[in-house]
Amino acid sequence: MFTGSLTADLLLGDVHSLKGKRAVVRPIVAELRRRFAVAAAEVGDLDLHRRVQVGVATVAGDAGQVTDVLDACERLLAERPEVTLLSTHRQLFSDTDD
Repeated sequence: MFTGSLTADLLLGDVHSLKGKRAVVRPIVAELRRRFAVAAAEVGDLDLHRRVQVGVATVAGDAGQVTDVLDACERLLAERPEVTLLSTHRQLFSDTDD
């Protein structure tokens, strides 16, 4: 069994409040969950209105499948016109890791 995580640092476009930030971030997180059956949430920069960190996690029996899902999630984030993908960080764990 393999578990993968992706943390994406995003810069939001024309957002001037935390309420506006929520209006942009919620649909993105919902789309990640719906399209890729992953766990996704806003995980960082909670008090900044133009920055957000989104975390994604997935589990599969094959490392390649985990990588493919995380690649697709990263592409979705990079293609969203209302955000700019600044950086990503990935981790891959196996159930045999100590």
